[in-house]
Amino acid sequence: MTDFLKVSSLNFSWGDNHVLKDVEFSMQRNEIVAILGVNGAGKSTLIKCLNKILTPQSGSIQFGGTDISEFDLVALSKLMSYVPQTVRSSFAMDVFDVALIGRRPHIRWRIGQRDRDYVSHTLRYLGLEDFAFRRFNQLSGGERQRVIIAKAIVQNPELYLFDEPTSDLDLKNQVSIMKRIRHLVSPEMGKKSALIAIHDINLAARFADKILLFDKGKVKSFGKPSEVLTEDSISEVFGVSCVIIPREEDSSKIHIIINNEIVDSEYQIPEIDIIKNSGLNGNNGNKEE
Repeated sequence: MTDFLKVSSLNFSWGDNHVLKDVEFSMQRNEIVAILGVNGAGKSTLIKCLNKILTPQSGSIQFGGTDISEFDLVALSKLMSYVPQTVRSSFAMDVFDVALIGRRPHIRWRIGQRDRDYVSHTLRYLGLEDFAFRRFNQLSGGERQRVIIAKAIVQNPELYLFDEPTSDLDLKNQVSIMKRIRHLVSPEMGKKSALIAIHDINLAARFADKILLFDKGKVKSFGKPSEVLTEDSISEVFGVSCVIIPREEDSSKIHIIINNEIVDSEYQIPEIDIIKNSGLNGNNGNKEE
């Protein structure tokens, strides 16, 4: 069986900074793969290599058995949609029109009623119908993020690339968005998949089929959440101790309780007197006369 997406020996550097080091993994249709790792581990860089925003120095990326170098940008945008980590808010467009931009790869001559209906249904699917004719630059960060996710859905790709899709959302909307992503890649919605860079380890463990665990630009482990997210691996990669508990509703899923940071034995928390005398307490380090 041909892999839906296959990444082989991928390397990327910013000058002397080797960000991605021989990255290899594959994913199938109707899968969610979550990328986990600390800041600077290479999660965003990997996603940008996949959609040709960045060009790796070596390695290959194959989509359905075809190297992505053979796709022009229009063809690639029909296959992949991308939600970036941050969203610019300077353009004063209606939310409906921002989402409608996602239909651009599919529009030949003019916008049709089918394109407008697609946008309407998607905004309703994400609970954004009341925002349709509000200005995008007047929305909160979380509202803007949901609109950009709507734009990615309207694009109707085979692969969703999400870079921190829940970072600006409140708790309710974090769960809501992840549930909808889970539904979008279900067999009833076609042959779609999602690759998600995310910081919330419990959202990843709950909704992802597989975890791609990054450590210093390398793939430390790749597989099912219960296999990859162990107390040892979490300690080594994230520097925290934890307890892992199977979820009652599904024993194959896990819940991770973070206990504490793991501090190097040579490191000591500064004495409180240092803070007192630093001026951080508001008296600029001067004793009262």
